[in-house]
Amino acid sequence: VQLQACGGGLVQAGGSLRLSCVASGRTFSSYCMGWFRQAPGKEREFVAAISWSGGGKYYADSVEGRFTISRDNAKNTVYLQMNSLKPEDTAVYYCAADRDMTVVVASAVDAWGQGTQVTVSS
Repeated sequence: VQLQACGGGLVQAGGSLRLSCVASGRTFSSYCMGWFRQAPGKEREFVAAISWSGGGKYYADSVEGRFTISRDNAKNTVYLQMNSLKPEDTAVYYCAADRDMTVVVASAVDAWGQGTQVTVSS
């Protein structure tokens, strides 16, 4: 599967952004999907993940209650709605795909998108 992420940008603290990630191919529904982020000088960290049908969702503690992951299997797309953004959310955001929920672990991910920059100003 190939992934293409978009939707990043510059936003003030407290604002919102929605990231999208479109997958190629006809097997999107057989993948669990996730979002990671990487700030300068830091390791890539898990943000959110969603199961094949969308029934299971998992979040990092740092984004719980502010970010929402969702998917539309008919459109081969996974979304990350980010609300109440903080300057510490500034990072390059990557979408990820895996055959199961090990998508929450960066080293287990099968496929990565190219990343989209999110910058939150204070």
